[in-house]
Amino acid sequence: YSIILSSVAAGTIITMTSFHWLLAWIGLELNTLAIIPIIAKQHHPRATEATTKYFLTQAAASAMVLFASTLNAWSSGTWDISQLTNPQSCTLLTLALSMKLGLAPLHFWLPEVLQGTSMKTALIIATWQKLAPLSLLYLVHNSINPTILLTMAMLSALTGGWGGLNQTQTRKILAFSSIAHLGWMMSILTLNPDILLLNLILYIIMTTPTFLLLKYTASKTVKDLTTSWTVSPQTTTLMMILLMSLGGLPPLTGFMPKWLILQELTTHNLTTTATIMAMSALLSLFFYLRLSYVSTLTLYPTTTKATNKWRFKPKPLTTPTTTLTVLSLLLLPMTPMLV
Repeated sequence: YSIILSSVAAGTIITMTSFHWLLAWIGLELNTLAIIPIIAKQHHPRATEATTKYFLTQAAASAMVLFASTLNAWSSGTWDISQLTNPQSCTLLTLALSMKLGLAPLHFWLPEVLQGTSMKTALIIATWQKLAPLSLLYLVHNSINPTILLTMAMLSALTGGWGGLNQTQTRKILAFSSIAHLGWMMSILTLNPDILLLNLILYIIMTTPTFLLLKYTASKTVKDLTTSWTVSPQTTTLMMILLMSLGGLPPLTGFMPKWLILQELTTHNLTTTATIMAMSALLSLFFYLRLSYVSTLTLYPTTTKATNKWRFKPKPLTTPTTTLTVLSLLLLPMTPMLV
């Protein structure tokens, strides 16, 4: 397991540090092939289905990356990542990397794959697996067509909002939340890529404790969340504030990227885009509110006298969860330092 995980890490790092298209492609392939056994480890039909879907989409996207880079090398004579000059290659590469990330309209695999895996694997797919494609997009941000990117960004933000409304599975809800966050990141890529990096870091900081808390309380569906307060009332309170931060409410960290992105969009006279993005944030906020309402603000009818379960010292290490939760809630005042 540790060898496979280190291969996943190595694949991402190879892609992030490469200057040659072939090396970047090798990193993406290594990363995909290494995570396949992690998803399939449960030996469950659903896990196998998720693995197949993941493999097919990622392999197709990798092939498109290779095709786009070959096309560019054929027309410009260079394999350097920063020398992406062919417009067809740019469009193809944008589509390929969007497919790898799970941006709308190429997002259909993401909720299905997250639903078929364990919480821990879903966390890896929702956070670590985004780093390699995003680093490639960051490297070629000067050559990318902004219209395509902004259209996909708006579509993703709206899809992430609409799609999460009628879900009952927490992993699917977090998958749609991931699509919406990626939409926000893409909207800023061609205008100010540094804000994209800030948004990515904050997204990882906020999503990781959410997954870890859901794993800790064993909450796979919204119905499971109703009884999660019996496991630990403090945890559910933290989860409520965490979900509000993910939704982007002002005094919390999650507001920072949204605020900076909307400010940047309006500075570039993209008022319509900014309005649509802000409206889509309301859709996402609705299902975060629903989750927090179910987990914290309601009590399920209990017949037993004892309100809390027997609790022993938790087996999993809680330090990362607590550290990241604190960061997810209190980073907003640091905005002037980060910008």
